[in-house]
Amino acid sequence: MSNATQQFHYYDGIKSLHTQHLKTHGILHFKQFVSAHKVKQLLFEVKSVETFLLNKGATAVNGIPLKFGSDVNGAPLIQRIAFASQYSEVLKAFLKSDQVQQLVHLLAPFDGRIGETEKDGLVVNHYLNTERSGFTRLGWHTDSPRDLFLGSRIKPMLNVGLHLDDCPQTNGGLRVLAGTHNKGLLTLFFKKKYFIDHKPDDKEVGLDIEAGDLTVHDGRLWHRVQQSPFIGERSRRRVMYIPVVTGAYQPKHELSGTPFYHKLAKLALAKPKKQSVPEFTPELTPTI
Repeated sequence: MSNATQQFHYYDGIKSLHTQHLKTHGILHFKQFVSAHKVKQLLFEVKSVETFLLNKGATAVNGIPLKFGSDVNGAPLIQRIAFASQYSEVLKAFLKSDQVQQLVHLLAPFDGRIGETEKDGLVVNHYLNTERSGFTRLGWHTDSPRDLFLGSRIKPMLNVGLHLDDCPQTNGGLRVLAGTHNKGLLTLFFKKKYFIDHKPDDKEVGLDIEAGDLTVHDGRLWHRVQQSPFIGERSRRRVMYIPVVTGAYQPKHELSGTPFYHKLAKLALAKPKKQSVPEFTPELTPTI
């Protein structure tokens, strides 16, 4: 196992070995950050939020478009939900829990916070391969340039993913180029073709993830999401993304406009190969 993919366990807070590993490799993997019971509770809440938004006929939340597809039984499915905690007291309480709030210390020496009402808030991504799926993979990208589209300089940020399904490397999932988070602006902007390039890299590493695991990566780290080789239920991967941010407080609200980086998604089409799934528009947002 590559040292970059070393696994840790979260006990009573963030320790120096966690921050040092993240600083060196740009990626951090906590095993069983939450219990199986908590995973079931969170899945129930996510489904409740999805049902509410579908019944409401919502197409966006606080200016951030929802991404739609179909479940394995043909039922409507929201494959990307932004600001999910806005509709759930359980999700809101989870973000305010001491366990989650401790994660801001990974941004030290910067003062971090959980961006519940900022950027895209608590995001739920639901990857699924079906005939009408619109979200099956995500091309190479970093998360940091989004700040430029919002009119500010690039600020430190972390992308924190709580995984709600098992996802071994054989089922696709997260791939990273460890250490690329601290190689300067040329690497940040030009190492890959943003979102268009889906090709595996000889130096990439993947993670064997179980439901309840938490992954953290630096916003400047190059990463992608590998498409599952399976169709249907076996391909299902649900992840909640918790933004850990710094800088000026910039909350979103129901009258917020759609950021330009979301509009660019229409220009970046990807064609999955050797899969009976249609073309789809990859998400131009900082989520893995």
